[in-house]
Amino acid sequence: MPFFFFLSENEMNHESQSPVFAPGSSRRDFLRLAAGAAIMSTMPSAWAAGSDKPEKEEVRIGFIPLTDCASVVIASVMGFDKKHGVRIVPTKEASWAGVRDKLVNGELDAAHVLYGLVYGVQLGIGGPKKDMNVLMTLNYNGQAITLSNQLKDKGVTDGATLAKYITKKEKELTFAQTFPTGTHAMWLYYWLASYGINPFKDVKTITVPPPQMVANMRVGNMDGFCVGEPWNNRAIVDNIGFTATTTQDIWIDHPEKVLGTTADWVAKYPNTARAVTAAIIEAGQWIDASLANKQKTADIIAAKAYVNTDSEVIVARMLGRYQNGLGKTWDDKHAMKFYDDGAVPFPYLSDGMWFMTQHKRWGLLKDHPDYLDVAKKVNRIDIYREAATAAKVSLPKGEMRESKLIDGVVWNGKEPARYADGFKLKA
Repeated sequence: MPFFFFLSENEMNHESQSPVFAPGSSRRDFLRLAAGAAIMSTMPSAWAAGSDKPEKEEVRIGFIPLTDCASVVIASVMGFDKKHGVRIVPTKEASWAGVRDKLVNGELDAAHVLYGLVYGVQLGIGGPKKDMNVLMTLNYNGQAITLSNQLKDKGVTDGATLAKYITKKEKELTFAQTFPTGTHAMWLYYWLASYGINPFKDVKTITVPPPQMVANMRVGNMDGFCVGEPWNNRAIVDNIGFTATTTQDIWIDHPEKVLGTTADWVAKYPNTARAVTAAIIEAGQWIDASLANKQKTADIIAAKAYVNTDSEVIVARMLGRYQNGLGKTWDDKHAMKFYDDGAVPFPYLSDGMWFMTQHKRWGLLKDHPDYLDVAKKVNRIDIYREAATAAKVSLPKGEMRESKLIDGVVWNGKEPARYADGFKLKA
């Protein structure tokens, strides 16, 4: 950290923002004040008023045992946090509802959390209503929909054969997601609907915490689930189920988990928010830098304190080496990403807006919100820009991005109300 001189109010003329010199000032005084003024003119505005030192040095960040908690853990274990003047304490949580409650009541400073959960709380549809912030996106891709081997025995291998089986009405099928407004619920609903299956009429949906998915499928409590890795691969290794689709097949490079917190926390600790974000950006960059780093990451997060499963189960899909449990293997170019030349961590406004369109589509929101206004309040691009500067990483050209999803529908952040209302299958 370079050492800066900061000018006092008595040393600055506030109208001209130029140094004020008393008679008899020395050349040394002049140079010191001029240097200080030059430094201040180039500093980000949020830092110009004083020290950029984090207000809070120890930061408790909640996480759920999933592969995509990796950048939070690596920032702590590999010391990226110390570089930015904070100590990240990863805190293992049992469920997304627990993460939500601890964020809202202040037990956690921030969390590895579902994108849609943050927006649900912001809008008062995911539990208590509270103003929330997204500081960065933690990862793209790397989730999947798993179907049971019992369905495979009935001839179901993908969305089309599932839809055909459902029309027979042999039994009511039960599908699990991880949180009502979360990402996995939205991927599951979108995938089912793309095959003409109404997720609220044609099947039953329930909420199950991620680490409990495989055990519940083993005892027959559900016929399918959508969850993050490594639990889809774990189901295959344990001969419980198979991968019907990956979420990157639903939306290539989709947003997934975010670094989420409350707006109150960011207002109280803006320098801390910047420092933590910068540390986790650098951790994600390190993970994506090489296959060796991904292997080391898998070995670290496999520990009982984190994901608590075999590193081989974790690393396979981190590296994009997929098998679906039906005999197909492939190298997936769109496996889980944590950095991708700076594209991943940027909190695009259009990403946040998309989750709101799906909340409206499925009746979780009664009325259309002001999509762009809400996204601007939640996604703290200002904090991210400062963190990117601190981490010395590049920024994308714009605050929106365009994608085509599995049904061919394009999402670009434009006309969100029309987009939300335009789906044939909706609540």
